[in-house]
Amino acid sequence: MNKSRLEAFSDGVIAIIITIMVLEMKVPHDPSLAGLVKIAPVFLSYVLSFVYVAIYWVNHHHMLHAVKHVNASSLWANIHLLFWLSIVPFVTGWMGENHFAQWPVFADAVVMLCAAIAFTILARTLIAANGGAQSNLARALGGDRKGKLSIVVYIASIAASFAHPLAACAGFVIVAVIWLVPDRRIERILRDER
Repeated sequence: MNKSRLEAFSDGVIAIIITIMVLEMKVPHDPSLAGLVKIAPVFLSYVLSFVYVAIYWVNHHHMLHAVKHVNASSLWANIHLLFWLSIVPFVTGWMGENHFAQWPVFADAVVMLCAAIAFTILARTLIAANGGAQSNLARALGGDRKGKLSIVVYIASIAASFAHPLAACAGFVIVAVIWLVPDRRIERILRDER
């Protein structure tokens, strides 16, 4: 199967997710700086979620660039990932509107964990559809330390959300920083192949 439809559909869904997130932010009716301070939690949760969606989009792009084929399993795995990403605007809004309270932070951590697991499943299905362990993607991902570490931090954030919701949010920031550091594995494998 050709991967171009999967890429186009995914790009469209991610663009809609980002649009929904920004539309959830309401303009303050107070024209002073105090009006902006009141919406600071909403803005901070938006920024964090925007960064997350951007990270998924960049890595999704790189991953699909490293493969030649998709199959039915990878199509469904991609839909699974997009499902979890589509919930991000809801949990982002809930978390920001409630000033990073326990249950909204817990829900955000669960959604982030599920998205990370879905991304891992997508990677595994793409590897299987493109030659297994010898595929470019398999060689680029290697042991996928970043992916595994992210899942561990999300699990810790879920646990932390009950006692210290802001500590759980610190876990979200840690994962974002881990992934914001440019990951050149796929680019290096493709460059070496030329």
